[in-house]
Amino acid sequence: MLFRSRITTVLFSLPFVLLSYPLQAASFFSQVATAPAAGVSPLHHQLLQLAPGATPEALRLAAQALSCADPSAERLAVIDYSLPSSEPRMWVFDLHQHTLLFEELVSHGQGSGDAVASAFSNTPDSHQSSIGLFRTMNSYYGRNGYSLRLDGLEPEVNDLAFERAIVMHGADYVSDDFIAQTGRLVRSHGCPAVREDITYPLIDSLKENQYVFAYYPDEEWLATSQVINCPTALSLARR
Repeated sequence: MLFRSRITTVLFSLPFVLLSYPLQAASFFSQVATAPAAGVSPLHHQLLQLAPGATPEALRLAAQALSCADPSAERLAVIDYSLPSSEPRMWVFDLHQHTLLFEELVSHGQGSGDAVASAFSNTPDSHQSSIGLFRTMNSYYGRNGYSLRLDGLEPEVNDLAFERAIVMHGADYVSDDFIAQTGRLVRSHGCPAVREDITYPLIDSLKENQYVFAYYPDEEWLATSQVINCPTALSLARR
């Protein structure tokens, strides 16, 4: 009777075991589908998942730069200046919560180009935008209202950002209305200006030791950037 009871128990439980296999298989294949592809870093993979519409190369280099400077960073904004100002080209990520906080329009400097930016510099009074990796500083109220100071981390690329007063701020000329009228945003003096409606929450999400990565496929910068071509002994996070 004991032997027969065990057989009955096994036969009774078998359908439940068989039913669980498809669920386990689905879970396994789901994990495989969301795992990074060969040669894709976990951070790059995370950014691709959160912002599938962004330029993959901009996200790849942003991940590379941040992994070099501060692998434990909480927040990251990526600006893609290879896109026209009429399109959303800034993404703000919460890397710890795995969420996309903002996908926004952002202006570039008068000296950098018209609808599309193509010239960048680190020179005071050039009214050009700067590319590369920045660390955020404090927020403050200035002539452009609520603003966020930026510390450029790349020598001869953006390290004069603070001296040049290159800050993130809101501006009424960053709007769909201006795009409808002119086909582009009105340009700044080099600052990454954003819509006034989101100035406070966006700046608050990025202030105080978070990061901004501004991308453009500039050949010289791509070849020489210390954060993209990260040397072993680099200690930007401790500057």
